[in-house]
Amino acid sequence: MNTLIAIGAGIAVLTGIGAGIGIGIATSKAAEAIARQPEAEGKISKVLLLGSALAEATAIYGFVIALLIILLLQ
Repeated sequence: MNTLIAIGAGIAVLTGIGAGIGIGIATSKAAEAIARQPEAEGKISKVLLLGSALAEATAIYGFVIALLIILLLQ
């Protein structure tokens, strides 16, 4: 049973991979956009920070679920 708990927790933590890839792609696109239109840097930065916060929230949710799986199912 402990093996299944570990596998479930590992799968739940995999949400961090998606969040990391998403934030990396968004950051690269924001850097490209700022290079093309430097005058729009403020608007681009605001959208980038909002998107990064939402993506990071999904990773945190996955981490919390993994902790709950480990702590509550043992």
